[in-house]
Amino acid sequence: MYAVIQTGGKQYKVAEGDFLKIEKLDVEEGNEVTFDSVLLVNSEAGLKVGTPTLDGATVTATVKAQGRLKKINIIKFKRRKHHMKKMGHRQYYTEVTITGISEGKSATKPKAVAKPKAVAKPKAVAKPKAAAKPKVEKE
Repeated sequence: MYAVIQTGGKQYKVAEGDFLKIEKLDVEEGNEVTFDSVLLVNSEAGLKVGTPTLDGATVTATVKAQGRLKKINIIKFKRRKHHMKKMGHRQYYTEVTITGISEGKSATKPKAVAKPKAVAKPKAVAKPKAAAKPKVEKE
């Protein structure tokens, strides 16, 4: 069983027992987090896709750690202009472990029954063009 969740402006495919580093959440280590914006759930019952999210579906996770990622160096440089700007950035993250996936109570929508296609009528046969009349020269 797996699900696709949305958090921090990104989407993640998760299954029970997975470790994730997501955008920082204001939650203490050891506490439980519930993600309500579940976009898709695939289970033994079948695939359920939300429009855009599934009603009642949740993913629960336990916060393992808070931290900062590796430093990213940013350099802006313009040649022959005596211009160089060097910056760095370290993004905060929250490491979580997925503990459970709930499908919710919503039932899957029945598939639409395909209507039989209408049989195309044959096109009308084009009439042959009349022979061109010879041009008469005027004097």
